[in-house]
Amino acid sequence: MLHLRRVVAVVILLLVHTAAHAESKTVRLLTVGNSFADNALSFLPQIAEAGGDKLIFARANLGGCSLERHWGLVEKYEADHDDKTGHPYNGGKFSLAEMLKQDAWDVVTIQQYSFISHDLSTYEPFAKNLNDYIHQHAPQAKVLIQQIWAYRVDDPRFNGQDDGKQPRTQKAMYEQVRAAYHAVAKELNIGILPSGDAMYIADSDPTWGYAPDKTFDFAHAAAPALPDQTHSLHAGYSWSRKSGTEKLGMDGHHASSAGRYLIGCVWYEVLFDRNVENNPFVPPGLDADYARFLRQTAHKAVMQVRDAK
Repeated sequence: MLHLRRVVAVVILLLVHTAAHAESKTVRLLTVGNSFADNALSFLPQIAEAGGDKLIFARANLGGCSLERHWGLVEKYEADHDDKTGHPYNGGKFSLAEMLKQDAWDVVTIQQYSFISHDLSTYEPFAKNLNDYIHQHAPQAKVLIQQIWAYRVDDPRFNGQDDGKQPRTQKAMYEQVRAAYHAVAKELNIGILPSGDAMYIADSDPTWGYAPDKTFDFAHAAAPALPDQTHSLHAGYSWSRKSGTEKLGMDGHHASSAGRYLIGCVWYEVLFDRNVENNPFVPPGLDADYARFLRQTAHKAVMQVRDAK
């Protein structure tokens, strides 16, 4: 009888393993973006692997690159295939057309340069042109647009005078950026990766959100002392050495490790159609309870977009 129970247990484990293996997914992804797309990719392969899935990806990302610049590089290539300017990707080796033909991509993503993402007029005709170009060279691919995130609440961008055009608070930037991305997605009939929603939901949470350190003495700061940046989803303050002098710098744009994890969870839910809440991967050094909150936030952001359709 004991032997029979052991046999049954082994059979059940094998069936469970086989079922899990059969349900695993492989997604082939090409990103056409900038450093904000790189941020999204930081932990995405590990999150996918922990979920029993596989991500195959390539990058057509250029630092600080706008939709207009990406399209301008396409025009350079189409005007002269031998023009090196039209081959900026992967260390200057490939054009966008060549990147699109490298694999049978399931998904290709696009996004705007963050600083002008609030301005809807900067998207066209470049978003439409890129969308059409992707469909021309990778007709099997689904095009998604990554809604980028607002800068950190204490980013220097929000310290200037209100000129009526630039967002002057994190909330204003979030709302303007979100409106622009949703307008473009609706016009082009493409899906959204709501990274910006997830970042703002987490940033404004009363328990887990970031709050600037009002006690730190910036005027007399000396390395390696830093303000308290607990739960910052952005890179924030850090020291660097320039010309032999330690300098305190601020990066309120790019995502921190926690932010990159949150964004990766958003992308995993959308790309693989999986609930990320119980995904076991947690980046080294990230508190388990905080990581759980970030996964729940990613799920919430994705569900809000899906429910709104």
